[in-house]
This record gives sequence, C-alpha cells and structure tokens, in this order.
Amino acid sequence: MTDVLILGGTGWLSGRIARAWVDAGADVTCLARGSRPAPEGATLVVADRDAPDAYAVPAGRHWDEVVDVSSSPAHVAAAVDALGARAAHWTYVSSVSAYARADVEGQDESGELLVPAAAGEESDYGRDKVVAENTVRGSLGARAAIVRPGLIVGPADPTDRFGYWVSRFALAGDGAVLLPETTGARAQVIDVDDVAAFVVRVGADRWSGTANAVGDVHPLADVLGLAREIAGHSGAAVAASDPFLVDHDVAYWAGPRSLPLWLPDDMPGFMTHRSAVFAAAGGTLRPLRETMQRTLADERARGLDRERRAGLARSDELALLAELAAPAASPAAAGPAGPQR
Repeated sequence: MTDVLILGGTGWLSGRIARAWVDAGADVTCLARGSRPAPEGATLVVADRDAPDAYAVPAGRHWDEVVDVSSSPAHVAAAVDALGARAAHWTYVSSVSAYARADVEGQDESGELLVPAAAGEESDYGRDKVVAENTVRGSLGARAAIVRPGLIVGPADPTDRFGYWVSRFALAGDGAVLLPETTGARAQVIDVDDVAAFVVRVGADRWSGTANAVGDVHPLADVLGLAREIAGHSGAAVAASDPFLVDHDVAYWAGPRSLPLWLPDDMPGFMTHRSAVFAAAGGTLRPLRETMQRTLADERARGLDRERRAGLARSDELALLAELAAPAASPAAAGPAGPQR
C-alpha cells in the first residue's frame, strides 16, 4: 500500500487531495491543527507547524509521497528539513501567482518568476510561493513535482469567486444582473477535483518537474453566458463600463463589493497560461459545464442569498443597475448590453 502524508489535508484543496488519495487505495495521514476533521478513511495527526516538534510523528516513518500546499516558506522549509530524507517523492502545490508577468499571454512553466522579497522587505503570496518552490526543488531535486494551479473552482470554494456568477443569475431569476464589459476578456479555471486528481497522478508516477495545472481558456462572455444558461436566468444582463464600476467602488477579481473574474486591462496574461505539460503528465479536465453545474448545486445548498466573501450584495447591485438605467446616467456607463443568450 502507498503511504501518503498530506501536510494539511483538512482544508478545501488539501482535503480533496487527501480524499483522492484515499479513493486511490493509499494509506493517508493528514498533519493539521485539528480544527477540522480529516476525510473519512484518512488518519489525522494533530500538530502546529509553527512548533519545533511539528513533524516528530511523521518523521518516524518512510513516506512514498508527501504533499504540501502551504504558502508559508518557513513551514515548507521546516517540513523539507524534517521529512525530505524520509520521502520517496514530494509534491508541492504552488500557484500561477508565482509568475512575475501578468501582461504576457500564453506563458508556460519557463515564464519569469517573481523575485523573492529581500531581508526586511514585505513579501506576498506569490513571492512566498516562489521561495517555497525553490526550497522544495533545491532540496529534493528529481524527487519533487511542482504544481502551479490557476484559479481553482468548484463545490465548497471558500473564496466565493467563481460561484458568484451562477449563484447570482439563479438568485436574480427574471431580474437584471450587472456584468462588467467582457470584450477581449478571458477566463481560465480548473475544477478542484481535477487539481486533486493531477496531484495524485504525479505522486503515483513519481513525476518530476513543474506543471501549470490550469483549465482551457474561454472568453469571459462565454463563461458568463454558460452560467446564465445553467442558472435559468431570464432577466437582462446589463454590462457597465470599467470607468463606471471603478468610480462606484466596485473591486476587480475578488473580495467584498467586487465583480469576480473581472480584471484590469493591463493583466491580459493572468488567465491564459499554457497547460501542455499538465496534459502530457496525465492531467485531465472535466467539461466547464459540469463544473458549473456542480457549483450551482453547492451554491443552492449553501444559500443563494447568503453573505458572500466575494461579489456584490444584491442590494448594492440593484442600486448600481438603477443608476445605470436612470436618464441622467453618466455617458461612461454602458447601457443594457452584454451576453443575452
């Protein structure tokens, strides 16, 4: 039996990875703080990764595979130091946020990476991922796989980004929904279970290298149109210009009072990464429609009108729509337009 250690294993992505390894017949151990249960069939080892003895239990045995998803360089370095010699293979889940250029389209794994923060400088998520990658690659060499997912989506997504659109169209019913302008905009997402399956695949194959785990590139208008169709929305889809949205304090991409997946014009490469290595290493993608349907079922279960971590509150959206429809609306505001499929 394959012995697998997941550093984490109780969060959204790491839990899906742990479950996928259990389903593959592995003996799975999850090392986590214990605030959430491990997936059924996995063993939970409770440990604080900030503690000096965090890896005392797993350091006592050999592991066929270790998986780490942490964005803390200190946690990754300590784990590699304690467990690297005990692991036949190591998979580190990084991110496409490690790339330095969001204005370059079609980047593959050789794309320029962010420069790690110098001593005394404030770091960020992308730079921390680069540091962690360097630690894993430098210490484990040919025993390591680096997986760089793009925007991970699907059921139980804690960020609430991708699910906003199918949820909002379903909530609106025959009412209007506010969209950003989509001309030239694209979206690239990957189902969480497709990422988990790929992590299992590279671990089982003991594959060595770096791969972008990303989905196909779609026009954003098509993605929103599909969300509208699946949700059964029959109202108007009203597009507002970037200046109108920015002037009304609507945020790009994520977070409160945002329009998820909407990006500034100077980031044309962020959702266009190449996936040839992913495919060659055995990565597969389910249809976007299936992911959207899974997401809507989850959104309905959690409540279409719940408070969200990303997107516009329906009341704020209706206020913006009313302003767009008013006779005195700014010339910068787009009229009723957008994907009305």
